Amino acid sequence: MAYHHGDLATALVQAAIELSREGGPSAVTIREATRRAGVSPNAAYRHFPNRAALLDATAAAIQPGLAAAMTDASDRSPAARLRRIGVAYVDFALDEPGWFGVVFFGIRPPDPATVRKAPAFVALTAALDDLVAAGELSAERRDDAAWACWATVHGFAELCLRGPLSGVDRAEQRRRAEVAVRAVVAGIRSEDADSSAA
Repeated sequence: MAYHHGDLATALVQAAIELSREGGPSAVTIREATRRAGVSPNAAYRHFPNRAALLDATAAAIQPGLAAAMTDASDRSPAARLRRIGVAYVDFALDEPGWFGVVFFGIRPPDPATVRKAPAFVALTAALDDLVAAGELSAERRDDAAWACWATVHGFAELCLRGPLSGVDRAEQRRRAEVAVRAVVAGIRSEDADSSAA
């Protein structure tokens, strides 16, 4: 992908997206991105002062694709949409481990305020808002539920990518992901029912 004219910053991010898909965050370097774009490393520094800035821009470019995969469930009930979002998150991690690594394990961990604005987190909280509107989750517990849901799917993805489930075949990983997601969604809904009955 040689760069000829136009937006060099976009060309460098596109090169970094390709690099990260092949090898995760460690594969993204300014030298390799500029080599793929056909420009000198010095040209990149006008747009990205360092590798961390290029990785941040790459993560930002990848995130809408993750959110789109998570939100392809508009015709379902709020609980079913939430379950679909959780399984889609795990699917994305297993289908695109390099991109998943860039989004969540770049140079530095994202701060909570940045995470709350990320498209994937926005998709999750929107689904939880639907649960609140349906009377299946209290508004007071929505924030805690968001972190519980994310911890479940993120942790499960890590178990599949780098943990004891990494050697399990994909169909079994997905089956177990569905079980984990069902459990956390049932848990946040039943906890609200238990507290209202108390």
